[in-house]
Amino acid sequence: MKQIIESIIMAFDAVRANKLRSGLTLLSIAIGIFAIIGAGTAVTSLNNSVNGELASLGQNTFQIKRRPSIIMGNREWMKYRNRKHITFSAGREFKRMMGESAEAVSLYDYEDNLTVKANNLATDPTVQVDGIDESYMICNNVSVDEGREFTENDISLNRPVAIIGVDVAERLFPTSSPIGQEISIKGHRFTVIGMQKKRGSILGSSLDNNVYIPLPLYIKFFAEFVSVTIFVKSPSKEAYPFVLDETIGIMRTLRNVKPGEDNNFEIETNESLANSFAGFTEYLTMFGFASGAIALIAAGVGIMNIMLVSVKERTREIGVRKAIGAKRWNIMSQFVIEAVTLCQIGGVFGIILGYLGGLALSAAAGFTSAAVPTTWVVGSVGICTLLGVLFGSYPAWKAASLDPIEALRYE
Repeated sequence: MKQIIESIIMAFDAVRANKLRSGLTLLSIAIGIFAIIGAGTAVTSLNNSVNGELASLGQNTFQIKRRPSIIMGNREWMKYRNRKHITFSAGREFKRMMGESAEAVSLYDYEDNLTVKANNLATDPTVQVDGIDESYMICNNVSVDEGREFTENDISLNRPVAIIGVDVAERLFPTSSPIGQEISIKGHRFTVIGMQKKRGSILGSSLDNNVYIPLPLYIKFFAEFVSVTIFVKSPSKEAYPFVLDETIGIMRTLRNVKPGEDNNFEIETNESLANSFAGFTEYLTMFGFASGAIALIAAGVGIMNIMLVSVKERTREIGVRKAIGAKRWNIMSQFVIEAVTLCQIGGVFGIILGYLGGLALSAAAGFTSAAVPTTWVVGSVGICTLLGVLFGSYPAWKAASLDPIEALRYE
């Protein structure tokens, strides 16, 4: 134990004696650990935020789409791009065929980057207009904070009504209630009947910068030909597998999928979306780890250089220690412990920087659940230890291999 403490003290003495050289090496270690911890924090926060948002949609809801929400690479894009659209009429037929099997079925499509006007005010061209029906808010756990939701008559009678998000309301009606007011989108007027309850943001994108209008009017005014997304909500967790199987059967019938052929549509559950997104974020993790590894390898070379210089400077000391009975393993362990200590000093700074950087990135991106993965912190400590052992072993072996007579003669 005494030897370990002495070795750690010598490591700090080496840093003080060679401030510039040691500082540059420790900086390399800190940068490497920063990249690893920062990437791990950002990815963990990102996954937690997405999983939290998916969980808020309810465990018994899934969606049917023409192609997956996340497509990785050109090969997958080529596979899905020629799939035929899910038309509005096909969506209505699906809704009719599901009958009472599902608690709710909703048809949905959207267009973004639009400007909404009211009186003499206008939003930025960043508003998302959502075409929905009366069941959308049930399927997606969305509610209104003021006013009312759409009714079946609003949809079937094509009433020019709208529900707006909090961001839109604050921009267009800063001093009055939006209920009963008129808004204009691409010259088409709608009466506001409700304001969506505030939802926050995800991935830096606001969930309150939107306007809901009846889907038939959306198709008529904004997208004459759409590929709708269908949301299906099961009555209960127990009925979920049955509803899912029935959904697949109906969709295969509507889209003329022959027995033995793969589905030409996608069914995405909360779990499948979370897994797909986790697969995407793995690339970010790999990039951060690769960047950190490169910096750590460079730092390891610096550590080896520092230790070799230290061996050179302490040759007589090594000779004295051997002359009074120090074993080879005593000398080797001393220098390895010094190398590990140097790596841990840089690692501590890297962990602190990675922690702060990851949280700052999470806050800037609007992640609702920022977190620093403990396993990554522990892993970083392990990496620093391994780095010290690997790059400190050769200088330690060289020190332990010195001839005590020659070492004592060294000037």
